[in-house]
Amino acid sequence: MFVVTVTFMLKPGTMAEFMPLMRRQAADSIERESACRQFDILTDAGRPDLVFLYEVYDDRAAFDAHLAPAHFTSFDKAVQPMIADKQVSTWTRVAAETAGGR
Repeated sequence: MFVVTVTFMLKPGTMAEFMPLMRRQAADSIERESACRQFDILTDAGRPDLVFLYEVYDDRAAFDAHLAPAHFTSFDKAVQPMIADKQVSTWTRVAAETAGGR
């Protein structure tokens, strides 16, 4: 599995406009991209302009393909004016532990 994390620092006051676009992008990725296995959006009430994404793809090629469809490019263009900073990191899963029956 190939994991991507993205941290968005939004410009103040743009969260309300950003989140519906981000939710739609996550849903589109899961629904339209068979190799996108997980797309989580996380926020922290103590940091109101910060959005963290945790995305899981089959492999690097699947993530690269994720960047090409119209649903991604239109999202990316729409949110650009709202972003103060964006950090992208990629990871390769070595092991996965689960809580089992919990």
